[in-house]
Amino acid sequence: MITAKIKNKSKGGHYMSKKILIGGAWPYANNSLHLGHLAGLISGDILARYHRQIGDDVIYVSGSDCHGTPITERAKKENTTPCKIAEGFHQEFCKVFETVNFSYNLYTKTNDDYHKSRVKELFKKMYDNGYIYEKIDKDNYCEKCNKFLADRELKLICPVCGNETKGDQCDCGHVPTKEELAGSICVECGNKIIVKDNKNLYIALSKLQPQIEEYVSLHKNNWRKNAQNETDKYLKQGLRDRAVTRDLSWGVEIPVEGYENKRMYVWIEAVLGYVTATMKYCEENNLDWRQWWKESDNNKMYMVHGKDNITFHSLIFPGLLLALEDNYKLPDMIVSTEYLNFNDQKFSKSKGVGMTILEAIEELNVDTLRLHLIKNGPERKDTNFTIEDYKATHNEITNKLGNFVNRTLKYKGIETIPEGNMDTTFKDKIEKMYTNISEQVEKLEFREAVLLIIGFLDEANKYYDERKPWIQAKEDISGFNDTIYTCSNIIANISNFIEPFMPGTAMKIREYLHIDKATWNYIEVTPNLKLENINPLFERMK
Repeated sequence: MITAKIKNKSKGGHYMSKKILIGGAWPYANNSLHLGHLAGLISGDILARYHRQIGDDVIYVSGSDCHGTPITERAKKENTTPCKIAEGFHQEFCKVFETVNFSYNLYTKTNDDYHKSRVKELFKKMYDNGYIYEKIDKDNYCEKCNKFLADRELKLICPVCGNETKGDQCDCGHVPTKEELAGSICVECGNKIIVKDNKNLYIALSKLQPQIEEYVSLHKNNWRKNAQNETDKYLKQGLRDRAVTRDLSWGVEIPVEGYENKRMYVWIEAVLGYVTATMKYCEENNLDWRQWWKESDNNKMYMVHGKDNITFHSLIFPGLLLALEDNYKLPDMIVSTEYLNFNDQKFSKSKGVGMTILEAIEELNVDTLRLHLIKNGPERKDTNFTIEDYKATHNEITNKLGNFVNRTLKYKGIETIPEGNMDTTFKDKIEKMYTNISEQVEKLEFREAVLLIIGFLDEANKYYDERKPWIQAKEDISGFNDTIYTCSNIIANISNFIEPFMPGTAMKIREYLHIDKATWNYIEVTPNLKLENINPLFERMK
C-alpha cells in the first residue's frame, strides 16, 4: 500500500472531473499496420491514460475501417470475400493494439451490426434535415461488367510520366482529371469505359460552411499547425458538396428509397463511427453517451490521426454533426501528426520499405519503442525512424531509468524500504513535475513532456551519485536510509510520470513498490516494505 498526499487541481477545491472523448483514427483493414501508423495513433493512448490519471471520465474509441473498393479488389485477387479480408486484418489490428498497450475502451469495426444500424439512423436524420440531396452525375461505366467504376477501378496511361496507372493517383503524384479518365479502361475486364448518367446522394457542405467557419475560428488556435493550415486552405477555396453514396455491394446500405443498390462512402460512415462506438460502449456499460457527445461545459473531445486525415476530422466530421441539428459536440482538439519515414524512405510494403508493428514488437521493447516514437516522432514535422536511433533511445532509458531503479531497490544488503526522511528539495521538484508535465500534455506537446521526464531522471541519478550511498552505508546509516527512502519515493512518482508513455514499465514499478494504481498526485512508499522479485526493467541492446 502507499500513502498519498493529494494535490488539488483546481483553485480552492477538489478537481472537477470532465467527460473526455478520444477518437483514434480508424485504420483501413486492407493491409498490416506499420510503425508510421503507431506514431500517428499513440497520442490517443497518451491522452486517455493521462486523463484517467487526473480523475476524468474517459471514453477512448476506434475501430477497423472494413468497407470500400480496396478491400473488394484484394478479395478478388485472393479469391475470397471482402468480409474475410476485413475480418482477418481486424483481428490482426486487435492483437497489435493489445500488444502495444493501447487502452481503448472499445475497439470495434465498421462491419459491426450495431455500427451499421446506428450509422443508418444518423444518415437518415441528415437526409430528413435537408443536408443530403440527390444529384445526377456523369460517371464512368463499364458496359461489359455492367457497373459504374470508382477511379481506382480504371486504368490509363499517365499524361505526366507516361507510365500505366490506376485512375485515383499515379506513382508520380499526378491525379488524373475527369477529362483524362474519359479514355481509360476497366481494370477488371480491359473494356474501354463510357460516360453515363448516375444518380448519387451528396452532403451539402457548402450550405454548412458558415457554421463550420465559426466552429474553426473558435477552436483552431488549440490545434496543431498542420491542422490549422490545411483547414484554412479548404475553407478559403470554399467547401464543396461531396458524394456520400457509391456503386458498391460491400458496405453500409443506404436508408433512402431508390438507393438500394448503393452503399455509403467509407469516409462518412467511418468518422460517424466515433459516435456509434461511444453509443455501443455506453449501452454495454450502463452509461449515457450524451454526456460525452452533447455540448456541455464539462466535456472535451480529441481527434487523433495523421495529417492525411486532417480535413475529415476538422471540416467534414463537424459538418456531419452540424447536419444532425441535435446539439452534438464538435471536436475541441485536432491532434494531427506529420509522417514517419523509415531509413529516409516512405513506408512501402510493395518495395519492402519499413517494418510492420508486429515485426517491430517481435524484436524491440514495446515501452521503449513507444517512448522513441514520442521523443523522435512526427509530432510537428516529418521524422525518420532507424533501428540505430531506436537503440540509442532504448539504451538511454536503460541507463537512466533501469539502472536507477536497480541500484536503489536491489541495493546489496537491504531487503526492505528503510525508514528515512524524504529530501524536501526533491519532494518540491517532484510536485512541480506533475504540474509541468500536465501543462505539456494538455498543450499536445508530448515530446516536451518526455524530455522533462528524461531531465528529471538525470537529476535523480545525480542526487544518488552525490549522496554516495555506498559510502553512507558504512559511515552514516541514517544518511543512507534517507537516500534510499528518497530514491524509492522518486521511483514511485516516476511510475506516475511515465504511465501515459510507458505503461508496461510503470506497472512493473508499481508491482515492485506495491502501489495500487497510477495517479497524478505526489506519493510516498511505505517504510519497511519488503523488496522482492525486483528484476531489471530493460536489457541493454548491443
